[in-house]
Amino acid sequence: MAQLRLSLKRQWFEMTKAGIKTEDYREINEYWAKRLINHKESPLYLQEVIRHLINYKYYGYTEISEVLFYNDLFTKEFESNVMTLGYPSSSDTDRILTLEHKGIEIGYGKPEWGAEPNKFYFIIKHGQIIK
Repeated sequence: MAQLRLSLKRQWFEMTKAGIKTEDYREINEYWAKRLINHKESPLYLQEVIRHLINYKYYGYTEISEVLFYNDLFTKEFESNVMTLGYPSSSDTDRILTLEHKGIEIGYGKPEWGAEPNKFYFIIKHGQIIK
């Protein structure tokens, strides 16, 4: 199973390392949808998936989770989340943090952890530090 690699700015890396920040946010766009959603069996094209997720009420869904369910979409599984401070070399272990992967949700993020208010994100959940 693959690892999900995410680079962070110092503030978010340090909060994650300290166990304060237990989730990370990524925009709902084509790049992140390709990385985080398995959409190959869905009748929707990737651009439609993004439109349906962002504007779910417009398309007649009552909850954003219904977009995934009714369109045969699901978030990918990962072995772990590898968080890096910037883009370090593999030998720079002080700037690399490996955490348990606890799943991916879609919803609103916490502004104190870097999310814009009232904006949907892919929410990547972290568990305990592995190394």
